[in-house]
Amino acid sequence: MSNRPNCTKFAVGRRWMADNAAPVTLRARKFITNRLLARRQFVLDVLHPSRPNVPRDELAEKLATMYKTEKARVVCFGFRTQFGGGRSTGFALIYDDEASQKKFEPKHRLVKSGLATKVDKPSRKLRNERKNRAKKFRGTKKSKAAEPAKKGK
Repeated sequence: MSNRPNCTKFAVGRRWMADNAAPVTLRARKFITNRLLARRQFVLDVLHPSRPNVPRDELAEKLATMYKTEKARVVCFGFRTQFGGGRSTGFALIYDDEASQKKFEPKHRLVKSGLATKVDKPSRKLRNERKNRAKKFRGTKKSKAAEPAKKGK
C-alpha cells in the first residue's frame, strides 16, 4: 500500500486503482453574481484525498445539485492538481440560461459541452502551403493555384 495517510486504494492485478466512491468536498471561493454576463462565477477548490482527480462532468453534476440548476448550464475549466495530490483548484461558471451561455462562452468550451459543432478546417501547414502557392500568381490564376495539389504529380 501507499505511505500516504488518508489513501484508500486497492490492488487489481498489478495496477493500483483509486476508490471512485470516495467522498469529494467542493468549496467555492470569490463567488460573484455577474449580472452583465448572466452567470454566477467562482473559484472552485476540490478536496479529494483518496482520489487522484475528479472528472469535470462529476463536478458539474455536484455543482448543479448544490446551486439548484441543470447540469448543462455548469461550466468547469482550468483545474490544476496541487503537488502531492488531494486538492485541485479551478474555475466554475453557472449560466442563468442556454441563450446567455451560447452568447458569452468561447466557442471551444461550447464545443466541449456539446452546444456547438466543431468547425473542420484543413491543417495549418496545408493552409499556408496553399496561400504561398497562390502568391506566385495574379488575377484569376490565383484561385486555381489555391486549390489542393494534384495527387498524380
